[in-house]
Amino acid sequence: MSTLRGKSKINVGLVGLGRMGLAYGRYLSGRVPGVTLTAISDLRPDAVEAARLELGVAKAYANFQDLVTDPDVDAVVVVTPTKRHSEVVIAAAAAKKAIFCEKPPAVTLEDALGMQAAIAQQGVFFQLGFMRRFDSGYAAAKKKILAGVIGEPCVFTATSKDQVRPPLDYLRPENSGGLFVDMGIHDFDLARWFMGDVASVYSTAGVLAYPEMKPIGDWDSALANLRFKSGCIGMVNLGRKAVHGYGIYAEIAGTEGTIRIGYDRETPILILTKDAVTHDTIPSFEERFENAFVAQLQDFARNLVQDRPPSITIEDGISALKISLAATRSARTNQIVEL
Repeated sequence: MSTLRGKSKINVGLVGLGRMGLAYGRYLSGRVPGVTLTAISDLRPDAVEAARLELGVAKAYANFQDLVTDPDVDAVVVVTPTKRHSEVVIAAAAAKKAIFCEKPPAVTLEDALGMQAAIAQQGVFFQLGFMRRFDSGYAAAKKKILAGVIGEPCVFTATSKDQVRPPLDYLRPENSGGLFVDMGIHDFDLARWFMGDVASVYSTAGVLAYPEMKPIGDWDSALANLRFKSGCIGMVNLGRKAVHGYGIYAEIAGTEGTIRIGYDRETPILILTKDAVTHDTIPSFEERFENAFVAQLQDFARNLVQDRPPSITIEDGISALKISLAATRSARTNQIVEL
């Protein structure tokens, strides 16, 4: 449990200052009550200096080891590339810091289990970042399901599609884990959250939009069919290209009704002309889930000061990672993979 119960201010150190890391820095600097962004770290000196000036942070480190051992840092927020999560989390655990880590927990199951062992051995607080659970739509759907509004959930379907692909170096499976781990893990976590544990996966995938992805050994499009331990079924549709905008949707069908989650229109206006009825679209995850990112950090801080258990655990991350890895294996072997 947390050792920060009752503190009026939590001093946070942020490791990783890429696009998402810098966004986290802005959230922590002004939108999370009870938190002070005290220190930042990144391997790139120019990124550290630019973030230090923008965010007004007192301490900036060239390596994360100095940040996690800083006695003024109470908690560490990890937003590095996925392949570096495990080393930062294990070091922060050894330093007895509370930890928030972005998803996925790791690229490999071995690294994720190593994180789990370090967290348990050191007895530190750890919360994983699956921000969709904190989105107003997904959170409301969960409450409706628990209230029995749609009866017993039977079928889960989800779609996640980027408007354009991230950089090729990021997409390499050795860096991000690949399509099913990097992107699909969000939907696999939601599948568990809404429907329970997954028993088996059968998936198929291809390079259909970006031929330059073939040499890196990953896909830009995929479908994963799920069978849950309850006997219920599901399907996840993943893509790196959706020309209309960032497309994130889910549907849970039950014995008494259906819940649909998601939207395409960012600004609540329609333009009606003689030729068309149009509206804008959502460009990226930052616009679609900004409030959810903030809410999960606020939840992390409240859990620390109120001595509450983490809302999302390393075990949740490992379970979702196992589904992601099984889906990857299924797509490569064209076989059903049991979990």
